[in-house]
Amino acid sequence: SQACDLQDCLGKNTYSEKCDSYMRKLYECCQQMYASNEAAESTPCPMRSVVKRWPEENSSGKGRPQ
Repeated sequence: SQACDLQDCLGKNTYSEKCDSYMRKLYECCQQMYASNEAAESTPCPMRSVVKRWPEENSSGKGRPQ
């Protein structure tokens, strides 16, 4: 699963740009969840405000999902 891929990447690389594509997928998924349900909550998703600003702060084009 994608969650396991992210966990494996972070475990092997601590945090590095090598995991950016997995992080981007997580944040995109969380954005969709928050957009579809104002009351949505999820343990793997950061707070709504963090999810909203993360793509803006990480839009260098690196790590985009294939």
